[in-house]
Amino acid sequence: MAKWKIVADSGCDYKELPNLAPDTQFEIIPFTVRVENQSFLDDKDLDIDQMMEVMYASSEAAGSACPSPQAYEAAYQGADNIIVLTLTGSLSGSYNSARVAKEMFLEEHPSANIHLIDTLSAGGEMDLLVGEINRLIAKGLEFEDLVSAIVDYQKRTKLLFVLAKVNNLVKNGRLSKLVGAVVGLLNIRMVGEASSEGKLELLQKARGHKKSVTTAFEELLKAGYKGGRIVIAHRNNEKFCQQFAELVRNMYPEALIEALPTSGLCSFYAEENGLLMGYEI
Repeated sequence: MAKWKIVADSGCDYKELPNLAPDTQFEIIPFTVRVENQSFLDDKDLDIDQMMEVMYASSEAAGSACPSPQAYEAAYQGADNIIVLTLTGSLSGSYNSARVAKEMFLEEHPSANIHLIDTLSAGGEMDLLVGEINRLIAKGLEFEDLVSAIVDYQKRTKLLFVLAKVNNLVKNGRLSKLVGAVVGLLNIRMVGEASSEGKLELLQKARGHKKSVTTAFEELLKAGYKGGRIVIAHRNNEKFCQQFAELVRNMYPEALIEALPTSGLCSFYAEENGLLMGYEI
C-alpha cells in the first residue's frame, strides 16, 4: 500500500508523473468526450487526433461527461494520504463527484486523510499544482503541512489561455457565431485567463500567431510573473512554445518551462493550436 496518492481528473494533462515521489502513486480519472453518438474515454489509450477529426466533421455540439463518484472512490483505494485535484467546478461536476466519493470512502476508511482541491482551472495550471504536490511529498511533509503549503501555492498560480479556434464554444452557445466567424476569418487569437471564480475570461484579441506570443507574454508580466515555473499544455503548437520560451528566458534565463500535449478534455476545450498555460506569480 502506498503512503500517498495524487488523484486528478483529465483536466490535468500528465499521463504519468515524471520523478514520482517515493511511496506515492499518481492516478488520472478520465472524463468522457461525446460527439453525436460516439464516446471517447480520455485515458492514456485515447487517439486524440481521431477524436478531434470526428468533432470537426460534426455540426452538432460536442459535450463532456465528468467521472462518477464510483470512479473517484475506486481511485482513493490503497493509500493513507490522498490529494485530489479537479477541473474548475464552474465548468464541470467533477469536484462534486470527488466530494461524494470522499464521504463514501471515509465511511469505510475513517483513518484515511483526503484533501480535495477545486483547481478553479484546467490544463497547465492543474499540471503545475500536481507537480508541486509531488515535490512537497518528496520533501517528506506531513499531511496537514502539505495541505497548508499547497493552499498557499495555489494563491500564487494562474492560467493563461490562447485559442486559435472556437468552434466548440460557438456550438455550445458560449460564444456568438459572429465572434466565431471573426476568429476564423481574420486569424484572431483569443487570449484570456481563468478568473478567481474559475471562469474563462477574455483579456485581448491578438491578430496572427506572432502577435499572440507577444500578447501572452505581456499578460504574464502584467499579472506579476517574475521568473517562476511555467507549464504550457498545447494542442499541436510547438512553435508557440519555443518562441514563448525564448521571450521568457531573454528576461528570466533561469525560468523552468515545460511544454506537454493537451489531454483529450483539454484538446476539446483548447482546440487545434490552442493552449492552456499555468504559471507562478
